[in-house]
Amino acid sequence: MANDRPIDALLSTLTPRERDVMHYVAMGTPNKIIAAELGVSQRTIEAHRARCFQKLRVRNAVELARRVMALG
Repeated sequence: MANDRPIDALLSTLTPRERDVMHYVAMGTPNKIIAAELGVSQRTIEAHRARCFQKLRVRNAVELARRVMALG
């Protein structure tokens, strides 16, 4: 199964900026707000978010939040 790899191993594949975006997404922050807070375009956030989903092997923000919350 694709999700057999431990989440901490998957998290280690994220860049520092992807980690920043991942935390905002896991908290339910809209892309527009994330972009404003990080000083980048909304399109850039969408790209980071898509890479986070791919690297963490999740399909949506709810799955992402569940995986991050499972870490404690």
